[in-house]
Amino acid sequence: MRHRFFILACLTSAIALSGCGKGRDADVDRAVQDVIASDESNLNEIMLSVANPNEAVSYFKRASIEQPEKIEFQRGLAASLIRAKRPTEAVIAWGKVVAHKDATNADRVNLADAQIRTGDWDKAEKTLDDVPPTFETFKRYRLEAMVADSNQEWKKADSFYETAVGLTTRPATVLNNWGYSKLTRGDLKGAEQLFIEAITYDKNLFTAKNNLVLARGARRNYQLPVIEMTQIERAQLLHTIALSAIKQGDVATGKGLLEEAIDTHPQHFEAATRSLRALETKVAL
Repeated sequence: MRHRFFILACLTSAIALSGCGKGRDADVDRAVQDVIASDESNLNEIMLSVANPNEAVSYFKRASIEQPEKIEFQRGLAASLIRAKRPTEAVIAWGKVVAHKDATNADRVNLADAQIRTGDWDKAEKTLDDVPPTFETFKRYRLEAMVADSNQEWKKADSFYETAVGLTTRPATVLNNWGYSKLTRGDLKGAEQLFIEAITYDKNLFTAKNNLVLARGARRNYQLPVIEMTQIERAQLLHTIALSAIKQGDVATGKGLLEEAIDTHPQHFEAATRSLRALETKVAL
């Protein structure tokens, strides 16, 4: 009797230990999968931020083929193609993402962005129209503003730009875009104000500085604005405003500004030198 009890106790213990072992194995498997998922997510993040864009394209392309059901890899491929300045391929890639069952409105906005980069404004507008108005993000409204600009719907564009500015803590680039929109419409003072505002948010945004000089030059104001700039930037801006003066017939002023640009630049300023030579040749003829 005691022997039979001992065997039963051993069997019970064995079953219990077996159950614990299976539980531990399942826990280990889950932990391993969590680590793999975490490592995968971290690698994806690295590829999308600091990795060489073309290397990232290769990585996500390979991962998308190996695991076609994972939308994260498809998104990574599309985003990497944008970083690699391959927008035509990116349109195709974002199109596949949008067709995926797990696609989001953010994916549709990214498709519109890629379409704009290829100059396909009509398709971009249609893509944005498919995004519900309740989806309010900085990128969505920035793209809406750009589409409105392309259609010369100025009031609409201004409204979208204003909304976009209110949805970000770093509005420098969109303020610059808005300023350029005003510049193309001939609203020079409005453009100038927006470029100055853009520079206050990002003192390193040279595009806004250059556009500011263009806006001032268009009003025949050939003095450089009082903004922070490096010596090289000063030379480049002098070159820009010199060309603006020459274009408007103020040749003598333009020539003097070109000479100042060449003297200001710490190295040989090839572009300004060519412009000056061309001007002198034209005047001599």
